[in-house]
Amino acid sequence: MSRTLTIPALDGSGSFSAYVAVPASGHGPGIVIAQEIFGVNANMRATADLYAEEGYVAIVPDLFWRQKPGIELGYTPADFEQAIGYFQGFDLDKGIEDIQATLNLLRTLPEVETSVGQGLVGFCLGGRLAYFAACRTDVSVAVGYYGMGIEHALDEAPKIKGRLVLHFAELDGYCDAAARATITEALAPNKRIEIYTYPGVEHAFARLGGMHFDKLASMMAQQRTIATLKRELGPDYDLSALWDKHCEYEFGTRNVEDTMATMVAEPYVNHIPTMTGGVGYKQLYRFYKNHFVHGNPPDMALRPLSRTVGSNQLVDEFIMSFTHTTEVDWMLPGIAPTGRKVELPMLGVVRFRGDKLCHEHIYWDQASALVQIGVLDPAGLPVAGAETAHKLIDETLPSNTLMARWKTSEGT
Repeated sequence: MSRTLTIPALDGSGSFSAYVAVPASGHGPGIVIAQEIFGVNANMRATADLYAEEGYVAIVPDLFWRQKPGIELGYTPADFEQAIGYFQGFDLDKGIEDIQATLNLLRTLPEVETSVGQGLVGFCLGGRLAYFAACRTDVSVAVGYYGMGIEHALDEAPKIKGRLVLHFAELDGYCDAAARATITEALAPNKRIEIYTYPGVEHAFARLGGMHFDKLASMMAQQRTIATLKRELGPDYDLSALWDKHCEYEFGTRNVEDTMATMVAEPYVNHIPTMTGGVGYKQLYRFYKNHFVHGNPPDMALRPLSRTVGSNQLVDEFIMSFTHTTEVDWMLPGIAPTGRKVELPMLGVVRFRGDKLCHEHIYWDQASALVQIGVLDPAGLPVAGAETAHKLIDETLPSNTLMARWKTSEGT
């Protein structure tokens, strides 16, 4: 659900275009996506689409229009040279005016929930603009990725009224350690400002497909960004109820179509010990249909132990139990049914995008599973069977039973 709009400039000098992405729900809080130096290219539009999946009406204004409308560059050396030229010719003051004009128009869109304020997320040039937008516009929350030159404009910091989050890269040559230290020291008194530095990564670490893209840093920064936006703007989803419904379809009604309907368009699942699951709708559907939903033993059950719910992620701790009466492809692939009872402590890390599951990381002790079905002899090995589940429920059961030297420290 996307379209292109025209925004009149505040100074009356003309108008500029903006790409708008709308959530599937048809409404949500409004945010501006401030572009990199490469213009409103496919990457920026995909970023807006991503935030629309998170539940926001995301708008990407063409901030280079005063030099040349419609700039869309790639990432070749020639493109980079052009991009640097546009960056050097960029009028920051006018750019901030154009962001305010974008915010003004955003509030008029019927899809935008105006009662909660508006946000801005910027990258590269946009990361720099996020700081100035926090200082000069009426934005409620601004998030900047690897903005440069902020250390030279800290005299404007007292004007920040909303929340500001700045993500920096440790190896960023455009904002080195000295610059980051200056920024951090100046902004530290404002408790509504958060600053994060990601070790071992370079400028543009969150640009998907870029030469410096780092998935771990990008995921951590994205989680912090969404947490900030939700804290200030919403939307609020009952992630616990969404996960419960997903599990009901998996283990209760055992309906593959309903299970997939709880997930984003291209989700993934990874059962960490066995690396089973699927990436993308097609492969995950195949996995659920042929190797999971209909293949689990009839008495398989989940007993919840604890649940931690964050802004866009949920962590479940539970005991899974079943009788090994069918071949369990995803957990015990290639092992014929043994008829043995299995009880396993498990951990599920579930990420959401908006009101849909994005991915699942499921952990358990595979050695414990193999011991319980009788294919791994625990003698002489530091592994245990169902005792791991029993002690998780009853912490008073003996500890250190696998430690032969435990008795030697008695009384010390």
